[in-house]
Parts: sequence; C-alpha cells; structure tokens
Amino acid sequence: MTLGFGPAALFMYDEIMLSRSLSPGARSVTRVDLRRAQRLLLALLGVAIAVSIVHYADNYLAYDRYPQSDTLPDPSATTVLVSWFVFTAAGVTGAWLFTRERIIPACVALGIYSGSGLVGVGHYAVGGTSSLAWWRHVHIVTDIACGVALLAFALWAATRFRDMPPEPTTPRSGF
Repeated sequence: MTLGFGPAALFMYDEIMLSRSLSPGARSVTRVDLRRAQRLLLALLGVAIAVSIVHYADNYLAYDRYPQSDTLPDPSATTVLVSWFVFTAAGVTGAWLFTRERIIPACVALGIYSGSGLVGVGHYAVGGTSSLAWWRHVHIVTDIACGVALLAFALWAATRFRDMPPEPTTPRSGF
C-alpha cells in the first residue's frame, strides 16, 4: 500500500492519530506540560508587552507622522494610548488566569490581547506607510507577529488544556 498525498492520505493519517490518542498507552496532558506552557506564555507576553510599549508610545508621540486614512476612521492619539492600557490589562489578566488554571477565560483574555498586535495591520491598510522610517516598520511588524503568536498560543492552549482537571487543593486547617 502506498501512502500518497491527498484526501485519502489525510483521512488515513487522521485515523492513525485518533487510534493512537484513544489507545491505553496514549500520552495525556500533564502538569509538567501545563507548567511549560505557562513559562512559554510569560515569555511571549513579556516580549509582546515590551514591543507594544515601543510601538504604541511611538504611535502616540509621533501621531502626525503616521499616514491617515481617507476612507477608514482614524483613532485619535488618545484612543491609541488608552487602547494600549486596555489591551495590556487583558493580556496580564489572561496570564494571571492561565497560571491559576482557568484555561478558557485565560485564553479569551489572551485572544483579546492579541488584538493589540494584530491591529497593527491597519497601518498597512492606508496609503503612505512606505514613507515611514525603517525602524517603525520593524516595531509594527514585530508587534503584528507577537499578536499572531499570542492568538496561536491562546487557540492551542484552549484545545490542549481545556479538559485538564483542576489541581487538587489541600484542605486548610481551622487555625
């Protein structure tokens, strides 16, 4: 039997993976996996917040240097500044919830935070962006990439850890 590419091959691959996941020796998600994911999240979020500080501060302080749209509504400089605080609060809340194993609410908050970077695509939706300095493109594109990475993490974590039972707690003494 040859295994080629195409729908039949994909179907067979899915069947193999499903049977492996249902087999008695299948690897389940562990607390170690969750701790690794928490460390990855904190690293991703730290980089994303650092990049967004540069991007949003530049966008606020040099608002007049960024091209404005003729057809789309432009946010004011104040809206840009306030949105950074709102997005960042969602990201920090998501990380806090994730470290407390509140997976789905955490992933929703992280998905909201990912919008902080993804909204950077709007810079390229208007004409004149090519006139920006090269270093502005670096922080815009890096912020967009961070948004994609955090959205991907949120979607992955929501599917990977959603059924993990909560960690057992020790009863408190009456004293």
